[in-house]
Amino acid sequence: MVSSEPNKIDVSAEHPISDNWVWVGEHRPPVPRTLFEHMTSSWGDDPFDDSVHPAADYCAERRRRVGEKFVDCTLVIPTGNYKVRANDTNYRFRPGTDFYYLTACFEPDAVLVIRNTVSTLYVPARRDKNTHEFFTNDHYGELWVGYRRGISESAQFYDIATAPIEKLEKDLVGLDPSSVLTVRGFDAQVDSFITPQGRDTELPTALSEMRLVKDEFEVAQLQLAVDYTVKGFEDVVRALPEAEGRGERVIEGVFNLRARVEGNDVGYDTIAASGAHATILHWINNDGIVRRGDMLLLDAGVECHNLYTADVTRTMPINGTFSPEQRVMYELVYRAQEAGIAAAVVGANFIAPHEAAMKVLAQGLYDMGILKVEPEEALRRDRQLHRRYTLHGVSHMLGLDVHDCSNARSEHYGGELYEGYVITVEPGLYFQANDLTVPENYRGQGVRIEDDILITATGPKNLSAGLPRAIDEVEAWMKGLWADGTTNLRLR
Repeated sequence: MVSSEPNKIDVSAEHPISDNWVWVGEHRPPVPRTLFEHMTSSWGDDPFDDSVHPAADYCAERRRRVGEKFVDCTLVIPTGNYKVRANDTNYRFRPGTDFYYLTACFEPDAVLVIRNTVSTLYVPARRDKNTHEFFTNDHYGELWVGYRRGISESAQFYDIATAPIEKLEKDLVGLDPSSVLTVRGFDAQVDSFITPQGRDTELPTALSEMRLVKDEFEVAQLQLAVDYTVKGFEDVVRALPEAEGRGERVIEGVFNLRARVEGNDVGYDTIAASGAHATILHWINNDGIVRRGDMLLLDAGVECHNLYTADVTRTMPINGTFSPEQRVMYELVYRAQEAGIAAAVVGANFIAPHEAAMKVLAQGLYDMGILKVEPEEALRRDRQLHRRYTLHGVSHMLGLDVHDCSNARSEHYGGELYEGYVITVEPGLYFQANDLTVPENYRGQGVRIEDDILITATGPKNLSAGLPRAIDEVEAWMKGLWADGTTNLRLR
């Protein structure tokens, strides 16, 4: 591995006001030199070791593959910068997906460059005890925000050649712009270094298509994220008695607590939809009341520390027992999901799970008297009458993004299923509260069941099988968790 030593700030050359003061930047008072010397001396070793990231070898192979695909080009992949949440506060940083896929690097403001299959990671120098920014910069100073891997530390941990971020512009501006492909929209400064090219979109497209097939490290991380998610669903069930009469925010908060305890965060905004809110596909306000007799639709996933996310949905009776109407709806969606999962096999078209699930739903809606025409006619491409009650597609890719590989071309994303793909299978049935085509006793109820499916040579593997799906199993699971008094969550 190759690295450059971090740039050291020469305090004596830093625009000194006098021998006794150190200039630290615009709109900031100068720092007494005595304080600088006091703050930057007598510190022990930094907490870095000689370990290597567990994904380093996988990332190197990914870089090799994409480099060979564009061997005549220089590839520029920035991770992005902090995003302002409000005034001078930022959102918690999350690396750009393509950048992270190729590096496993979590540092902000970094940029990966691949030229002739040779990779260099450009990273900022540390604002450590060798510089006044250690204690004066509340944005990057390590006394404010914690230790960060700089140039040498990144070279070691990510097993990649590194260079100071300050060198990036010089290394790029002299290149023929037509030979540079950039992942744009993540770092405005990096975007400005090279004139946009018509071929720029080829790079994110190629990376999305590479990410369609998960390697063994990715599958293990997805399973880990799912396992943590199962724990989060169990937490929610234990909290339901406490949440009744309060609100969906309790549900969201309980699950999100598990996401932060076990992983990096939630993989997407948690949908904690009780009652009629379950008929709103992306209900993330989570400000409704949780009532006995209603169902709770919980669509949630933990994002693990390596940023792979689960995406699981369960619909459960808040009082632990499905009503007759709820059982009818749930059983129909369950049968549709069973058909969809069975269709998720190597060589099948991506749309096959959706089509299999829709046939079951359309037949069920016809049997209930809600669809007035034969299922075959309702499902016709020029009619699609069933969509009033089911609305969305059944599957999407899953990985580092909850809706993964979105830049892949449709002939790849929507073509054949290959071994190593991970997709969701998530049919739903939604009867709006004011839908006069639905019998009154079914209105205002929604059911969705979603699992994360790995496509294997021997058939679909349900990564989220640890959560029960069959209706009697769901009821028994809930009652079993409530019976374990030692694990109840106490919210009051």
